Amino acid sequence: MRMTGLKSIMLAAGLLLAGAGPGIGHAAAPVAPAVTAPAATAPAAPAATAPQATTTAAAAKPTDPALAQDGAPIMAPTAGVGQPVDGHWGIQPQVTKNGERAHWFHDAILVPVITVISLFVLGLLFWVMYRYRAAANPVASKTSHNTLIEIVWTLAPVIILVLLAVPSIGLLQAQYKPAPTNAITLKAIGNQWYWSYQYPDNGGFEVTANMLKEKGDVPAGERFRTDADGPRLLAADNRVVLPVGVPIRLITTANDVIHSWAVPAFWIKLDAVPGRLNETSFTIEKPGVYFGQCSELCGARHGYMPIAVEAVTPEQFAAWVKAKGGTPKGAKPAAPAAAAPAAPAPAAAAVANTTGPVENATSAATTTQGAAAKPAAAGTGH
Repeated sequence: MRMTGLKSIMLAAGLLLAGAGPGIGHAAAPVAPAVTAPAATAPAAPAATAPQATTTAAAAKPTDPALAQDGAPIMAPTAGVGQPVDGHWGIQPQVTKNGERAHWFHDAILVPVITVISLFVLGLLFWVMYRYRAAANPVASKTSHNTLIEIVWTLAPVIILVLLAVPSIGLLQAQYKPAPTNAITLKAIGNQWYWSYQYPDNGGFEVTANMLKEKGDVPAGERFRTDADGPRLLAADNRVVLPVGVPIRLITTANDVIHSWAVPAFWIKLDAVPGRLNETSFTIEKPGVYFGQCSELCGARHGYMPIAVEAVTPEQFAAWVKAKGGTPKGAKPAAPAAAAPAAPAPAAAAVANTTGPVENATSAATTTQGAAAKPAAAGTGH
């Protein structure tokens, strides 16, 4: 009886433990996910960070709302400035020191001197016709010369020319004064029949400028001239962009025949000769859009080689240079690389979180920056 009772007790205990086993296993099940939960959510952190890094990189692109689609600042020409005006007499308003000096020399010296000499000669003609007419002089004089008159009409023109030569030579010297070291170089190349421009000091990118045709002269969907582009026969599809207040070194040459780069508002007219480099310098003082054209007979389409220059602030010029894939003069090339580690790769970020800064992160940033660099040719505008 005692053995039978002991067996009964042991059987009851086994059944009790067997019934409690599933209950205990069920209660312990939630504990395992709680312990492994951080490991399961760890990969989610880089996934959440990646879109943010992409957004930051996209926002870092050199975009500027003041730039047009071709990278040029948005600026409309001003009526009567930098372009010919129908019925206007005189020289265009000048926006360079040499131009202002030449304008003054023309208006204050040349025009008065020419006017006085013309009126004087015209008065002499009328006086001679009246004084020595046949009715008043029935017997003609046989005087062959007069020494005093000979001296006067020889010395007077010489003195006048010398007085005019002094400011004229000074102006000519100022036009060809060498550009300072901080000048921005613009190389204008004449072609039949369009202009191409290079910026050697800003990465060497090139811009090609062709005349914009009228709406009725182009197929549907192609770009045509509007009033915002400039006057007829003077508007170009790509403008030359130059900074205000910065000396400009202009170098001209040509690929085929002789051309001439001329912008009246700058007091500039420089021949572009194949196989030769001509140079001058100027500084634009006022922002605006200024037009010119080829001033050397260069072929059948000589009259269809316009020049459109857009003068902007140095800050806008730097933004335009970057939009063309170039580098502003004097900019430090190492500056963009410093911003690269702001968005490290997930693997590099994980290493940095566990071991601190390492050389791999720096080299990875350098590699990314180098891969993202644009070639100079990417700035070509067509």
